[in-house]
Amino acid sequence: MKSIFIVKRYPHMKKIKAFLELTRIDHAIMLCLAILIGALIAEGNASIKTYIFAFATAIFLEMGTFALNDYFDYEVDKKNRRMDRPLVRGDLKPRDALLSYLIFAPLGLVSSLFVNLTCFFIALLDFVLATFYDIKLKEIKVAGNFYIAFTMAIPFVFGAVAVSNEAPAIIIFFAFLAFLSGAGREIIKDIMDFEGDKLRGTKSFPGYVGIRGAAIFASLLIFSAVIVSFLPYFIKIDARYYFNNLFLLILILSDSMFIFSLYLLKKMEYEKCRKLTLMAMIFALIAFLAGAIDIAFIK
Repeated sequence: MKSIFIVKRYPHMKKIKAFLELTRIDHAIMLCLAILIGALIAEGNASIKTYIFAFATAIFLEMGTFALNDYFDYEVDKKNRRMDRPLVRGDLKPRDALLSYLIFAPLGLVSSLFVNLTCFFIALLDFVLATFYDIKLKEIKVAGNFYIAFTMAIPFVFGAVAVSNEAPAIIIFFAFLAFLSGAGREIIKDIMDFEGDKLRGTKSFPGYVGIRGAAIFASLLIFSAVIVSFLPYFIKIDARYYFNNLFLLILILSDSMFIFSLYLLKKMEYEKCRKLTLMAMIFALIAFLAGAIDIAFIK
């Protein structure tokens, strides 16, 4: 009620809220956290300016490509009555989304040039793939799922190479975990969008193996991520995570959310499942950060 009152009293707040929803600013925050983790683990010597432009690269590219995503999804989202989409609600116009892409995506590329050349090429690859995904690749949903999972994994590597010449083994490991859980989460989204995809003529993962088969595969991906996530605690991949009890404590909290999300998936409560997996991923990032800054309880 309070938020409704604020929107009515300050109409411009409605536009700002819609813009933040269009550009999925919560995802941008997660990307920046992943970049920070990658940078801290790599232990490179970088200036504040490098961090600022690395974060700006992720934020601007994320904002632009998500806006383009909603631009091309507009008709399907209307059919699916996706009232969580600002374009469908009429809070923003499709041209606003296209303009956001044309402004923010190039800004992301320019920002990456101020980090280093390696980061520019990573940003350029992401820009090309993201644009191709929004325009065409999402119609090949299975390939699109793994592209989205890739975008969840690459920020760790981006953060590492922003401050160093290489990405340590633990970074590759965390990127792999992000890929597994991200792919599982995207398949759950395919289950949610199954009817809309049929209207669009798009054959998603559930279209090939059925909803039950897709749910089983998504569960296997997420459960695999949960199981292997404990390896840095027991195996000395990186000394900062080896028997680091703070890392373990937060990781258990994250993995518990992932496990409960699988229960929700079995109950076909897909929206709740997706929201919980997002929360679980946030806590997983916090667990990775706990080791990256080398803060631990007495071992």
